[in-house]
Amino acid sequence: MTEETKVFHPADTNGDGSVSKEEEAMYLEFNRKELEDADAMRDAQRNMTWFALAGLLLYPFAVVLASLSGLDQAQATLGNMAPTYFVAVAGIVAAFFGSQALTSKNKIGK
Repeated sequence: MTEETKVFHPADTNGDGSVSKEEEAMYLEFNRKELEDADAMRDAQRNMTWFALAGLLLYPFAVVLASLSGLDQAQATLGNMAPTYFVAVAGIVAAFFGSQALTSKNKIGK
């Protein structure tokens, strides 16, 4: 005995073997929303990365500004936090660019 396997279109939600207009509209709307969500996620990641890079570049100016303002304790605190801050921001930026490289590599490979 062989089992008969039926393959239905993903839009066929009720499994009757045909795709109605409502099922097709729902399927297309779901795919559109999925693309919009993916686009919004990429935009958010890109904005976060640019914000992190700006902070990375402006951090030394904060230390200099604290020094020039006579805030020696603030300067010392910022100086002590710098190694941790730079490693954390570098990790964020590296994760973003690494994920982008893997995504583009997977798109090219297909």
